[in-house]
Amino acid sequence: MSLLERLNNDMKQAMKSKEKDKLSVIRMVKSSLQNEAIKLGVKELSEDVELTVLSREVKQRKDSLHEFDKAGRADLVEKLRTELSIVELYLPKQLSEEELSDIVAQTISEVGAKSKADMGKVMSAIMPKVKGKADGSLVNKFVQQHLS
Repeated sequence: MSLLERLNNDMKQAMKSKEKDKLSVIRMVKSSLQNEAIKLGVKELSEDVELTVLSREVKQRKDSLHEFDKAGRADLVEKLRTELSIVELYLPKQLSEEELSDIVAQTISEVGAKSKADMGKVMSAIMPKVKGKADGSLVNKFVQQHLS
């Protein structure tokens, strides 16, 4: 089942069970996917592009969550946490820290990186491998740890 089909099914289910928050988030995600398809001039998005859009949605919410938390807006923080948990349902299973660490170590040896100066080379090689399965800032942290 494609992501769009899952979203449509979940949207119908949310309508039936009157889950307003879930319905709102699903509509936002669907809208983002449709906007991306229009921008790229295609009828159907590839799985890779869908992952990119979902990752962007998660990142936007995490950034907003951080800002609202800093500003002491508990009402908005809770709303964003709910949205974030709903969007994350559509992402692939996230890698554990151990799995991510193994991938980082393997990529560093493949690229032949020796120091932090090779950070860009490692990151550009690793990100396609973990796309949608790990947060970029976490990957960055592991790469820095392994290179130091």
